[in-house]
Amino acid sequence: MTSIATLQQRLEAKSATIGVIGLGYVGLPLVKAFAEQGIRVIGFDINQSLVDDLNRGHSIIDRVGNDALQGFIDGKLFHATTDF
Repeated sequence: MTSIATLQQRLEAKSATIGVIGLGYVGLPLVKAFAEQGIRVIGFDINQSLVDDLNRGHSIIDRVGNDALQGFIDGKLFHATTDF
């Protein structure tokens, strides 16, 4: 099986974990898009303060609200880190 087919299969089965590098105005909506589909996401950023805020459920952008972010965290669908 090709790696693309394997990835597609894992995404459909919700067994994949996606890594998003950069948790700003592009990365955070990408996190939301995957997490809304039930796919686990690890977000990476070099800003420890931002990572701490996100892990507490405090979003930096309106397109990803605090309630949605907290729901992803509570559902074990999102975690942010500075440790690549």
